[in-house]
Formats: sequence, structure tokens, C-alpha cells
Amino acid sequence: MELKVSTRSHAGHAILTVVGEIDLYTAPRLQTEFTRLLETGPDRVVIDMSGVEFCDSTGMNVLLSALKRMRERGGILEVASPRPAVRKILQVTGLDSVFTVHDTIPAELLTAEHPG
Repeated sequence: MELKVSTRSHAGHAILTVVGEIDLYTAPRLQTEFTRLLETGPDRVVIDMSGVEFCDSTGMNVLLSALKRMRERGGILEVASPRPAVRKILQVTGLDSVFTVHDTIPAELLTAEHPG
């Protein structure tokens, strides 16, 4: 399955939307997008995982790597809208206590993006 990754940035914040399955074959695509995004220097990145059907350990490692790189720069990386299967993986691995996990995209990011 193809992995689709898109980014919307506004005022130092970015929403990274991921759709598809994150596994051994698609994780490099996500890694590339994170690398590109981090070069633009947002202070806060929220990963919208509402479209992610499946995420294996390779995908989790990409997320952890991105989290580490954001923290090294004093930034924040958060996960939003994980589906039940992905949320379960976060819980089983204990990563739900490592990442800030939101049920939805934080409202302040959406309102900042669509003024008025």
C-alpha cells in the first residue's frame, strides 16, 4: 500500500498528515518527509495519524527518531487522531507515555491555520 504524506505549516507549527500503512517498505518515505520538514525548522509538529491503518516497529522507530531530533532542537512532536490499531501499538510499546497523544488535531493549530 502506498503511503501519502503531506505537510501544512503556519507560524512555526506544522501538521504532518500521514495516510496509509507505515511499515518496512513505506517508513523511508516518512523519514524523508520528516528530514525535509525539520530543515524548515518548525517549533511544533503534530502528526495527524487519522489515515494510518497500520504502523509496525519500523514506523514507530521513525516517529521516535523524529521526536528525538525535535527535542534536540527544543521543539515538540505530538501524535494526533491515531486509529484504535495504532493507539494499541502505542500503548503496548509504552510509547503513549513518550509521545503526547491527542484524540484530534489541537484546535489552536486549526484556528491558526484558518483565521477568521
